[in-house]
Amino acid sequence: MDNTVTGRFLRYVVIDTQSDPKSSTQPSTEKQLNLSRLLVEELLAIGLSDAHLDEHGYVYATIPSNTDKTVPVICFCSHVDTAPDFTGTGVKPQLVQNYQGGDIRLTGDPQQVILVKDNPALRDQIGNDIITTDGTTLLGADDKAGVAEIMTAAQFLVDNPDIRHGTIKILFTVDEEIGRGVDKVDLEKLGARFAYTVDGETAGHIEDETFSADGVEIGIQGVAIHPGFAKGKMENAIRIAGAIIDRLPKDAAPETTERREGFIHPTGVTGSMEKATLSLIIRDFTDDGLAAKEAILQTIVDDVMAGYPGSSYTFEVKQQYRNMKAVLDRHPEIVDNAIEAIRRAGMDPVRGSIRGGTDGSRLSFMGLPCPNIFAGGHAFHSPLEWVSRQDMEKAVKTLVELARIWEERA
Repeated sequence: MDNTVTGRFLRYVVIDTQSDPKSSTQPSTEKQLNLSRLLVEELLAIGLSDAHLDEHGYVYATIPSNTDKTVPVICFCSHVDTAPDFTGTGVKPQLVQNYQGGDIRLTGDPQQVILVKDNPALRDQIGNDIITTDGTTLLGADDKAGVAEIMTAAQFLVDNPDIRHGTIKILFTVDEEIGRGVDKVDLEKLGARFAYTVDGETAGHIEDETFSADGVEIGIQGVAIHPGFAKGKMENAIRIAGAIIDRLPKDAAPETTERREGFIHPTGVTGSMEKATLSLIIRDFTDDGLAAKEAILQTIVDDVMAGYPGSSYTFEVKQQYRNMKAVLDRHPEIVDNAIEAIRRAGMDPVRGSIRGGTDGSRLSFMGLPCPNIFAGGHAFHSPLEWVSRQDMEKAVKTLVELARIWEERA
């Protein structure tokens, strides 16, 4: 069995693990467990005797300490599921060996081309081996690259006992892509003080900041009547929903914002003449920014509804996750150690913010401070997803160095 990081990755991506936001079960899809069960088998084969799958679909395992020092217990965490945005069934990974630059046309769908202009990180990959899809599915580097890297680092630490380290916990979660990744994690059982998700993009990056996130559900009750006799009486809930959508600020949408700008984003609309539902997500790096965007949305709804005196609405805000920086700033050694590990693994560390969330943002607020380390993948959630073998190898080296640094500095 090929237990290099690339061998593991190619083994994992062909297993369909797509999660389903419409399902109410945990995990949301049974097929995620096909990978989780394989990971338990492989962890046991490495020699991690406590590796197991719990009733919620999480995989737990421990690499025991091999030092006399008292070292904080750290956890490496990745998720097994792939995004619902694009199919993950029948993944056929393609290997571009010794990439020499230029766009990469995908074999299964010639319309799908990984363009250098859209993927400037390709310019740093000359001479590397790049793994893509055939263009008909996503790849699943988000986050099977992270899973493969943690597995490979675990094996390396077990096989090289001369590398001193404290106790290291491994956690593989389900349903991260639908925002439920750590709903039922047993932190007491996990027993870690600090953690790292291995779920980022570009090699050398560590992210200690995420969006803060809320969801908003707007329910509209219109006035339904036979359209032949509707003059002056009908108030069509679909039209009301459309008017609200039309008024959303164009300069605060995902397609017009970048860096530290937040947005208001409609994600779903369903309805009939009588009733309609509008789902939105609100994102910002600060809680004040989040509240300001929700106030803008509330004002838009009130203004539109004023034109429909017979209709009514509900406006429900649900907290999704919060910016983890507030928690991580209280424990600077977590990020400092990761920056040093990235440096020792031969890269220039880049500290950044995620325009999104991770399991780590939730874990941080549950009491397990958890920044995000690169896994090397790019163009997530799409058929243009890619990762290089060399970047995955750098991630493995980073995790090994991180284990070593926590022990050294204890």
